[in-house]
Amino acid sequence: MVEAPQTDEGWFALHDFRTVDWDAWRDAPEHERRRAIEEGVAYLDSHEAVEDDEAGSTAVFSILGHKADFVVVHFRPTLDSLSRAERRFEQTALAAFTEQPTSYVSVTEVSGYVSDDYFEGNKEDVDTGLLRYIEGKLKPDIPDDTYMAFYPMSKRRGEKHNWYDLPFDERRELMSTHGDTGRKYAGKIKQVIASSVGFDDHEWGVTLFGDDPTDIKDIVYEMRFDEVSSLYGEFGQFYVGRRFPPSDLGAFLAGDAVPTSEFDDESHHHAHAHDEGGHHHHGESSHPGEGGHHHGGGDGSHHGGHPHGDTDDDDEADSEDIRGQLEDLNIYAGKPHGEDVYATVLYSEADAEELFDEVEGLRGNFDHYPTHVKTAVYEANERGRTAVVSIWETASAAETAAGFLSELPGIVERAGEESGFGTMGMFYTVKPDYQEDFVEKFGVVGGLLDDMDGHFDTDLMVNLEDENDMFIASQWRSQEDAMGFFRSDEFRDTVQWGRDVLADRPRHVFLA
Repeated sequence: MVEAPQTDEGWFALHDFRTVDWDAWRDAPEHERRRAIEEGVAYLDSHEAVEDDEAGSTAVFSILGHKADFVVVHFRPTLDSLSRAERRFEQTALAAFTEQPTSYVSVTEVSGYVSDDYFEGNKEDVDTGLLRYIEGKLKPDIPDDTYMAFYPMSKRRGEKHNWYDLPFDERRELMSTHGDTGRKYAGKIKQVIASSVGFDDHEWGVTLFGDDPTDIKDIVYEMRFDEVSSLYGEFGQFYVGRRFPPSDLGAFLAGDAVPTSEFDDESHHHAHAHDEGGHHHHGESSHPGEGGHHHGGGDGSHHGGHPHGDTDDDDEADSEDIRGQLEDLNIYAGKPHGEDVYATVLYSEADAEELFDEVEGLRGNFDHYPTHVKTAVYEANERGRTAVVSIWETASAAETAAGFLSELPGIVERAGEESGFGTMGMFYTVKPDYQEDFVEKFGVVGGLLDDMDGHFDTDLMVNLEDENDMFIASQWRSQEDAMGFFRSDEFRDTVQWGRDVLADRPRHVFLA
């Protein structure tokens, strides 16, 4: 008898597709359209804030093509909660202008392809990284990526090729090979796979999220050549959409470009630094269920500044202001002397060696992308703190990488989330003969910093793989407090001394 893999279920999913009766919308009085927009925005705001339940996630996407106009995607802990969400939409004035041409109901799952120990009750033997990965698959967030694609799929049960006749080990090997293809898209694509066996017309619903729609096309296309798809995959209709905030509902119905913020020179969505899935643990299958496709940043020392709590535009303006002030002090500040790169830095309380083993696996995936500069683990020179640093050529790539890195063991903080003003210098590549001198000099400067108004703490972080590669991270009460140090004679002396001991000019980095 063919063995069926065990499964564990998580949150339930509803893809609520809607078409708009455009004739009725155009003919409706202004006050009716205004009421429909107000009630539609209130409904979407409430559900994106998950005011209807204790947990979950909701987002709205415009849909291209004739099959629908928009879709509201809900993840909730119970099927009853999805039923309430669907019925509450029908009570809005907006619902009167829409029809539901299709919908899809499913539940997230992981299966025995992922880990034997997990299903055999030996969870203490399951690596914590894998447990976090499983948790992320069972209780997914909807990332802030720009584009979404959804399609249902099943495994073939034909006379010649029947997935359900294959032995378990053969199926697991096919899924593992399939996952190798998906891992190449780590950092570009996040997927949520939910089982619809017994719930809907196909066996799984696959939702892909990404900032570049061609990445969605590429991963689906490339995976078609894997045997698990070419011989055993059967697919339903595909839907592709563009995320927009609830507040843009009126603009969407008016035919304007959404999200409107992108066209007002404001920041648009980037991936959050938490619950972004995609972390794969040391050779384990990357598939949560049988249907799974896995789809996926001429002076001495310098601290590059990053103000916290402002908008992206304000951050850019402040960064340019910092450059100008540092340039006036004859301190290297990136442009125009060198390239700018962007860093994601997360601090962990986990053992440094354990953390390194996890990071090494992610780094192999990151290296597939031309925008990846470096990812490494750094250990504080004097206190029990470890940092994971990932450097990319673009801010969006660094931000996406943060989602993967946030699932690493013991993550307690992300640089840039503190209050006040944070500074970071990257990299300091020290000549080997001067490594001890550099550390000693930092101790002297650190003593000076301890006595300065507005200084909170400073760490010298050393690369586990190369003791000559370091960065310095400081936290200040304000930018002006930090600039007071940069203007000091002691700092000038340090800069001059750095010309002799550094093997290369330090690379200026902005926190993504």
